[in-house]
Amino acid sequence: MQFSLLTIALALTGASAAVIETRQNANRPVPNGGCCVANTSLKQDVCFVNGQSGRCVPDFINGCGARLTCIPDSQLTCNPNQLERGRPFCRRTGVNIP
Repeated sequence: MQFSLLTIALALTGASAAVIETRQNANRPVPNGGCCVANTSLKQDVCFVNGQSGRCVPDFINGCGARLTCIPDSQLTCNPNQLERGRPFCRRTGVNIP
């Protein structure tokens, strides 16, 4: 019985995290992978790539074409004094893309 309660609690925790992430993107889907959702994701939307949280930003290195790329937070440089879509302006470290 304890095992099943623990399983249910963990499942609900995971579902809660997904709902919170979706709210952060104003009910747009949270991308999971190297490329963000075409014609849906916006700059600075929250995303996940290789199990790490990141942001959807313009980046032409990963082969996403016109789509935004999900860059892990650890590879981003952000400027909290400059906002983009209400969040700190972030780009891949070492890349200068307007």
